[in-house]
Amino acid sequence: MNGKIALEEHFAIPLYNMRPHFLNLEVWQNVERRLADFRELRLERMDATGIGRAIISLTSPGVQGQRDVKEAVNGARTANDVLAQEIAENPDRFAGFAAVPLQDVDQAVGELHRAVTELGFKGVLINSYTAMPDGNSAHLDEERFDPFWSALEELNVPLYLHPQILPADQRGAIAKWPEMAGPVWEFATETSVAALRLITSGLFDRHPKAQVLLGHLGESLPFNIWRTENRMRKAFDRVELNRSLTSYLTDNFYITTAGHFYTPSFLATVAVMGSDRVLYSVDYPFEEMEQGSEWFDNADIDESLRQKVGRDNAVRLFSL
Repeated sequence: MNGKIALEEHFAIPLYNMRPHFLNLEVWQNVERRLADFRELRLERMDATGIGRAIISLTSPGVQGQRDVKEAVNGARTANDVLAQEIAENPDRFAGFAAVPLQDVDQAVGELHRAVTELGFKGVLINSYTAMPDGNSAHLDEERFDPFWSALEELNVPLYLHPQILPADQRGAIAKWPEMAGPVWEFATETSVAALRLITSGLFDRHPKAQVLLGHLGESLPFNIWRTENRMRKAFDRVELNRSLTSYLTDNFYITTAGHFYTPSFLATVAVMGSDRVLYSVDYPFEEMEQGSEWFDNADIDESLRQKVGRDNAVRLFSL
């Protein structure tokens, strides 16, 4: 399929181009080179695999990993300016998600407004929790971030909730099993919990128009939401919300195919979310455009579904 739109695609600037502990050196050297590239390797692969446009974002953990407020503010602005310049060079091929310094909520709101209204970005990507100056980690469901969610509603742009490794005090379960680190299993655990925290905190009751994107076919949530909701009804300490967990998932979330190229899982996700709420993505350069496109272009699905997921849903959501 030509003209696909991919929207969990990453770049880096030198400040944020650091090797993740879960990648071996040979793999990382290839990823590192491609993270810094826009005009050669990236466009060449997009042309070869039928990807018409990529919405690009700063790689993880990015700004969320910095405890110093001033460095986070400056780092976000620098990353957004670099990305804006690359988009200006190829406006028909690239768009952007902003990086924002949630270490200071007012600064984050200001940078979000600048990125959307001045730079033309299509939303924001947050690498889950944010390192704070006091040594703790702050999560997006906390009420201190309500002004940021209000700004997202006002600007009518979505937030892409992207994984991080588990916080240090939660990594004990896999500490002796490095083969589970990162995208193997850790990311799905961390980010599905982060998404459920958004729901159960009442955030979408306070901000009903807020929209969140989840990659990797929803970090397992579409497959588990029935059991999660069923057991929560029976919990002694159950959460009182305005709607069902499933309705929050299907009304306030979009799911992408980033890094999860398996037709049975894809069809299960569409069955839960509906065909309007699933979008194509690759997760380049951590995943290969060739693998993602070969799977999607040849998957045994209806052509109308392929068109919606591959392009039309993104055109509608991001006003492309």
